[in-house]
Amino acid sequence: MFNIVSIFIGALIATMVVFNGELSAAIGSYPATVIIHIVGLLISIVLLLIKREKRPSLAKVPFSLYLGGVVGVGTTLFTNLAFGIISISVILALSLLGESVTSLVIDQYGLFGSAIRKINIKKMLGLICIIAGIAVMIIF
Repeated sequence: MFNIVSIFIGALIATMVVFNGELSAAIGSYPATVIIHIVGLLISIVLLLIKREKRPSLAKVPFSLYLGGVVGVGTTLFTNLAFGIISISVILALSLLGESVTSLVIDQYGLFGSAIRKINIKKMLGLICIIAGIAVMIIF
């Protein structure tokens, strides 16, 4: 089930990169990043109002957990900057490489309170396959 949902999310991300990139090409990367996040905020507010679920106090949430928003803004901005210079497939492949390497480091050392999952030969072979695939996309 989660594999199917992950494939769907991948398709959504590819579509998002195109729309965000086109907006960025039309009005500039920085204004586009602001507009993208304002639209996301408005949609989130509407969904919260529709769901009307009881939410815990925001004061109880550690400040460090809000840094995901900083990462999201950075991801959007850098993707917008790369749009039109390199292909969408290479943007997404390089994003996957960055996510994979970062997740291997997080798993290896149990960072951010996650369980420790040591790097093994299968994970390294997968990483090598990703790098080889990116090299083929860039060269050809």
